[in-house]
Amino acid sequence: MTCVDMIFWYVMAAVAVVLLVAAVTIVVGRRNAVPPAPVTPELAPAEEPTGTPAEPVEAPADAGAALETPEPPASRLTRLRRRLSASNNPFARGLLGLLSADRLDAEAWEDLEATLITSDLGVGPTDELITGLRRELAVDGASDPDRARKVLRTELLTLVGTEADRSLRVTGADGLPGVVLVVGVNGTGKTTTIGKLARVLVAEGHSVVLAAADTFRAAAADQLQTWGSRVGVPVVRGPEGGDPASVAFDAVERGIAEGVDVVVVDTAGRLHTKTGLMDELGKIKRVIERKAPVTEVLLVIDATTGQNGLAQARVFAEVVDVTGIVLSKLDGSAKGGIVVPVQRELGVPVKLIGLGEGPDDLAPFEAEGFVDALLAES
Repeated sequence: MTCVDMIFWYVMAAVAVVLLVAAVTIVVGRRNAVPPAPVTPELAPAEEPTGTPAEPVEAPADAGAALETPEPPASRLTRLRRRLSASNNPFARGLLGLLSADRLDAEAWEDLEATLITSDLGVGPTDELITGLRRELAVDGASDPDRARKVLRTELLTLVGTEADRSLRVTGADGLPGVVLVVGVNGTGKTTTIGKLARVLVAEGHSVVLAAADTFRAAAADQLQTWGSRVGVPVVRGPEGGDPASVAFDAVERGIAEGVDVVVVDTAGRLHTKTGLMDELGKIKRVIERKAPVTEVLLVIDATTGQNGLAQARVFAEVVDVTGIVLSKLDGSAKGGIVVPVQRELGVPVKLIGLGEGPDDLAPFEAEGFVDALLAES
């Protein structure tokens, strides 16, 4: 074999070794390689609904939980009357002090007058009550407690009024639902009152839709949704900061479509001094009435605000036709006398009172029950 032949075979052997090593490396590399993750096709984003979304998909907070059965209004009155008794109410204590006085002299009458005025009864009604009591008790005074109590009861009933129609107008005409518009300033407990009102209506056998037209406060819509879910009442709501009149309109439209009895519309709390917000309230009412008449406008007043509530009442009555008053927080922290002047200020009756934090601590107002509670000794 020549030298050239030997070089040729050495080169061929070297090439064969290189190819063998390369082949082994490729095979081992493939066995040890981590397989790539499967590629999942990206889902296209869902289309946004056109127009103003008034009613999102609702997911109940307590899915599968049994609905609550609200307490009937008639049975809750007894419990509420106890909270108005003299042991809890300064107004009641002042009235009963008259019956326990040994002598009805000038000082006793002055003390009673001061107590009544500071209990938010107001100067005019206080003068009327004192004048009537002095006339009827001029001879015997309080020496006959039973008679004195009857006189006091009669005079109080005259002040509070027994002839007013205090029923809630929740029935619409021509198959339309009743529409209840609830208004009030910030902090009166308006949204909570609406939740409790829904329970009252459900307990009376009505079907209800709630409208969360307080779009400026997301918590208000969430709060209303919680109240509604507890008794199976749907809530129509819109986007935060959306048009409240649109939400109210859509709620009434849904109420008509589903044949419900009552639509209750929550509105944003507003200061009675803010002209723009008050004008918006009038707009909400006008927009609703394109679909159905508003059958009731309830003004919620915090009973603890006393005479300041009268200033609020005047301005609201100028913007919307208030048809009834709800006195919230009329418990031991309130004086109780506000019932009389607020009715006189608006010329409309107190229809509902709230006396506690419980879900069923809202009841129809009854003049006789209110007065009897004030005069109850325990």
